[in-house]
Amino acid sequence: MNPQVIDTFGPHRTKRDHPTGPLPGRTTTPAPLLSPASAVEHRVLRILVVENETAAAEALVQGLMRQGHHAEHVDTGGAALNAHHEADLVLLDLDLPDLDGLEVCRGIRTVSDTPIITVTARGNELDRVLGLQAGSDDYLVKPYGFRELLARIEAVMRRSAPRTRTAHAISHGPLHIDASTREVTLDGDAVELTRKEFDLLHLLAMRPGAVVSRRQLMAQIWDDTWSRRGRTIDTHVSSLRGKLGSSSWIITVRGVGFRLGHP
Repeated sequence: MNPQVIDTFGPHRTKRDHPTGPLPGRTTTPAPLLSPASAVEHRVLRILVVENETAAAEALVQGLMRQGHHAEHVDTGGAALNAHHEADLVLLDLDLPDLDGLEVCRGIRTVSDTPIITVTARGNELDRVLGLQAGSDDYLVKPYGFRELLARIEAVMRRSAPRTRTAHAISHGPLHIDASTREVTLDGDAVELTRKEFDLLHLLAMRPGAVVSRRQLMAQIWDDTWSRRGRTIDTHVSSLRGKLGSSSWIITVRGVGFRLGHP
């Protein structure tokens, strides 16, 4: 890898592990090459590289590992939405094959304060503004210098507040959702939901007032953004409305997705 410039990033999953509690199911590959001076302030990070192109993503992962970090590569937005929880930092490309990177950024930011650096070829002012408004902590345009990336990572991590865990319990009026026990009550009465129904309701409840797209629902709940299973979501939404006793609990935003409502 050219240590100065990475022009493109790259599609299959490349997995690198954290020795104490990593992005799960990987093998540990330590590669610290730090000078004594830099090691004083160095913090080992678990970095999720979300990138559609394989070769440069591999190079980036290797470069990060040479700095003593532990990195994993995923090549779709759906995989990123499922893997970001275990990362200390996300490097997010906007041009992904299944979901737009801005949508992925908003999805991560809704449920987590994990730092995000957008790394993309989209370089005009509007793209930068949209990226930052979506929740990105920094925005870096390709091609860029690898040293600049490292400096931006250090700067973002310095100013990032300590990570907080997503609340286990969510209350929305008389509706109470407990993620730790996967129990739902309405006006104090238990509501029996299937696993997918609970996941769907919980995801909407974590974004009160916001519209969650069908593609994001398919990616996060069914781990599928490719098949045309639109009726799957509609069937689960219909069942949820019936169990909650009102169609007003889940509002359809035509052509986009759904949001949590209130009777």
